[in-house]
Amino acid sequence: MDVYEAVETRRSVRRFTDRPVPREVLRRVLSAAAWAPSGSNLQPWHAFVLSGGPLAALKKRAGARLAAGDPWDEPEYEQYPPQLKSPYRERRSAFGEQRYGALGIARKDTEARQRAASANWECFGAPAALFCYIDRDLGRPQWSDVGMFLQNVMLLLRAEGLHSCTQMAWAKFHRTVAETVAPPRDLVLFCGMSIGYEDGAVHATRTGRAPLEETVTFVDGP
Repeated sequence: MDVYEAVETRRSVRRFTDRPVPREVLRRVLSAAAWAPSGSNLQPWHAFVLSGGPLAALKKRAGARLAAGDPWDEPEYEQYPPQLKSPYRERRSAFGEQRYGALGIARKDTEARQRAASANWECFGAPAALFCYIDRDLGRPQWSDVGMFLQNVMLLLRAEGLHSCTQMAWAKFHRTVAETVAPPRDLVLFCGMSIGYEDGAVHATRTGRAPLEETVTFVDGP
């Protein structure tokens, strides 16, 4: 698979088979992903990879919290600005319409939307998951470095025939994740990532992208 194909076929998969992901594949992907650029080569990412019993235990803990109606954990970072301006507000709304529309869930059916969202904490059935942390003392440039590392991971997973789904939703249960992975206290959970083989029996849609003219300006010269 060339780079263009990996980029164009990468998408957030929300239904996986239970086929195990070989440890050697994950090691190969994460070793190569570490070549992501970072300012002054800080390499600010800290990843924990779960599968088997530990991942099953985490899913069970998260499921118990959902069943009990426990509130989300105190946020450690702001996922979206409270007043999301245009055009980002419209793009987010369009994503929700497409995501839940594909599931046959009406806009006002809050209960059904919550049930669909709860699949996040089941990792959408994936047999492996990555939890990415960053030192809480680092700044915005280092958070962007973490994003480049995660993009490398996702593209390399495609090269291995795997799919993924990054999930900031796990940051809402960061205490539950910490019970399983026991991260150092100076780390903050940025996101989880479900990893596995896509369940091809489930119809999937891909969210569109804005026209190039909306996001790119070419400044040409002589």
